[in-house]
Order: sequence, then C-alpha cells, then structure tokens
Amino acid sequence: MTTSMLWRAGRRLLLIAGLPAVLITAWWLATANSTNFYWPPLRTIVEVFGPTWLEGKLTSDVLPSLARLGVGYLAALALGIGIGVAIGSSTTLRATVEPVLEFFRAIPPPVLVPILILFAGIGDGMKVLVIVSGAIWPILLNTVEGVRSIDEVLRDTAACYRFRTRTRLTTLILRGASPQIMTGARQALSIAIILMVISEMFAASNGLGFTIIQFQRSFALPQMWSGIILLGLIGVALSLLFRLVETRVLAWYFGQRDTQQSGA
Repeated sequence: MTTSMLWRAGRRLLLIAGLPAVLITAWWLATANSTNFYWPPLRTIVEVFGPTWLEGKLTSDVLPSLARLGVGYLAALALGIGIGVAIGSSTTLRATVEPVLEFFRAIPPPVLVPILILFAGIGDGMKVLVIVSGAIWPILLNTVEGVRSIDEVLRDTAACYRFRTRTRLTTLILRGASPQIMTGARQALSIAIILMVISEMFAASNGLGFTIIQFQRSFALPQMWSGIILLGLIGVALSLLFRLVETRVLAWYFGQRDTQQSGA
C-alpha cells in the first residue's frame, strides 16, 4: 500500500470517526458534574452498560429482539421484491392496485398494533407483522420504480433472444432494478429497527423496547440511557453490515459508474 493510499484511508477514517468522537466528548464534559436525575453523567451510563446488557439481558432481551428484527426484515424484503416485480412488470396490474397501495402506505404502522394484537395475539408473530407492515413499503415502491425504469431496448433484446422467464427475471429485471431495490432495503432497515422497538412496547414480556420502558417506569435512568445507546450501536453495526452486502451485490453497478466517471 502506497503512502497516498494510506493517507486517503487515514483521512477517511478521521472523517468517519471525527464527529462521533466530538459528540461523545461534548456529552461527557457536559454531564461530568451533573446532578440532574433525568440527565445522569455519561460516565455513570457507561459503568452500568456492561452489567445491564452483557451479563443478563443479552440472551433474554437483546437476542430475541434481533431475531424478530431479522425475520421481519427478511419477510418484508421477500414480499416487497416479489410484489414489486409483479406490479412493475405489468402496467395493468399497477393501475389496478396503485390506489390500494397508496391507502395502506398512508397508514402509520404503529396504529396497526392494536389491530394486529386482535388477529395475531401478543406473541412474536404480532411483533414480526408490525415490522413487516412498515418495512415493506420502501422496498416495494423502489422495486416497482426500478423495474419500470429498465431500458426498453434491453427488454426487446431479451424478447428477441427468447430468454426464459427465470433467466429474464434474474439477469434483466432483478439485476437492472437492484440499485433501487438496495436503496429501498436501506431505508427499510431503519424503519424495521424503529418498529422493532415500538412493537415491544405493547403487551411484551421481553425485548429491548420492553426493557427500556421498564427502566423508565422504575426510574432506572442510567440503565434506560444505556439501552438507548445500545440501540444506536445496533443501528450502526447493521448499517455497516448492510454496506458490505450492498458493495458485493452492486459491485457491477459501482464498477460501471466509476468507469463512466473516469471516462467523462
């Protein structure tokens, strides 16, 4: 690795870590001598973080939340892409279902929680359905637009060569729409994390959302703040994991874009 590459890598790392470091330092200094019950020192929050989450609640609350998040997000991904491809491939189907999609998309998912409790009970199924009900929309709508934006010349070429349905689906439709699908999937991930917490605040007995609310109700404020920080860390970790997957899935797209930019 050359000196210039090392310099660019170091500069990029500084840009990424610089603002979080400044914010954490500011929080630490601002609360160092805090006597406010609702705004405890960051030092106290850090001290209770390990005993609170890593010693007892990792398996009883954190892992169940992540499992529900994973199932709900993957279900939303599968349904969103499947339905989106079908709608985007048919002008008639799109015109037929568009009013219904707009109606359901306008309903905030938390409003559906009492209804889902009536039909799905208070178990994990309800919580997964809440995640799916909100996370599916960015994926579905971006998939529809991605499929509709595929070049007509490529469609005609595939028809002339008589590609099989499966080949057309994998090599033309999904590949051509993949940049917008990944955009919707990134948006859906943030929504899924939010809905995971909201779903666990209703009729739950475990999970991050449930535990944070219990800490708040019992006035264990340092533990409550540690849970909020844990949620942020989970969000950052999942975002980094998503970026790795995105880089691998869209390697052809990024390469094509870089080639066009260098040629220009």
